[in-house]
Amino acid sequence: MLTRALILSLLLAAAPAHAEKLANKLFGAKSAPSAQESMPIGSYARGCGAGLVELPETGPSWQAMRLSRNRNWGHPVMISFLVDLSATAQAIGFGQGLYVGDISQPRGGPMTSGHASHQIGLDADIWMLPPRSLGLSRAEREDISSIPVRSADQRSVTGNWTKTHHRLLQEAALDPRVDRIFVAAAVKIEMCRTAKASDRKWLQKIRPVAGHDTHFHVRLKCPKGARLCETQTPTVAELSKNGDGCDETLMWWVTDYLDPPKPTKKKKQAEDDAPRKKGAREFTMADLPKQCQTVLVE
Repeated sequence: MLTRALILSLLLAAAPAHAEKLANKLFGAKSAPSAQESMPIGSYARGCGAGLVELPETGPSWQAMRLSRNRNWGHPVMISFLVDLSATAQAIGFGQGLYVGDISQPRGGPMTSGHASHQIGLDADIWMLPPRSLGLSRAEREDISSIPVRSADQRSVTGNWTKTHHRLLQEAALDPRVDRIFVAAAVKIEMCRTAKASDRKWLQKIRPVAGHDTHFHVRLKCPKGARLCETQTPTVAELSKNGDGCDETLMWWVTDYLDPPKPTKKKKQAEDDAPRKKGAREFTMADLPKQCQTVLVE
């Protein structure tokens, strides 16, 4: 007797390449999670999530935003983390808690738009806007926007950045479930400048990445026993006992990254000869771990 997973596999194998569309479309079309044990499968940017659970749309210290996207699903460890961090945010005076952006689709997987990662239920975007209200309607959650904490020239923080933002990110980084947190480079630089000299190890988890001016992106470690989850390779700085990520390489983000040095004639020729990079990757099922086929049909 053919199983549903085998049927899907046969259909995908028989379909022309353009009809596979692609894992992004297959996972994006699912409105509910798979009926499986919770398991992150594959890597943060190439995988899926079995048995994901929903972050309730509203709680005592959070609201999930942009509900039309149906991306408020995550591994149970992620949902627990967000509930805990939102309570901490409320306690330290970060408004009434947290506005939570995208986590993952109901079955994880590559998205049709917006993210390269967020595929296994262990990534979440948290707005820099301290919530004034936890009573926003669905419509209001579509219209309201977060606030930028990074200047337009990308070199410094704005007046929207506060000591409470710093405290919230520090509390998140100190959580042992967290692997790393992505922020705008100006935020990392400011945190390095103002952090106490006595305890800075947690700063290593705060990572500069372009585009994170209105939210910060939390990535959790693979949970204990998650045998199908691919652990992120530690950086050299992470392996250092005293590394805080505040060395001279951090300043690259507001120097050479923003104003790259002019290439030499030889280097320019090599760049001209190099193949042009294409746009965002569209995945087929063959690109993902084979267990993701079962996630689609369970």
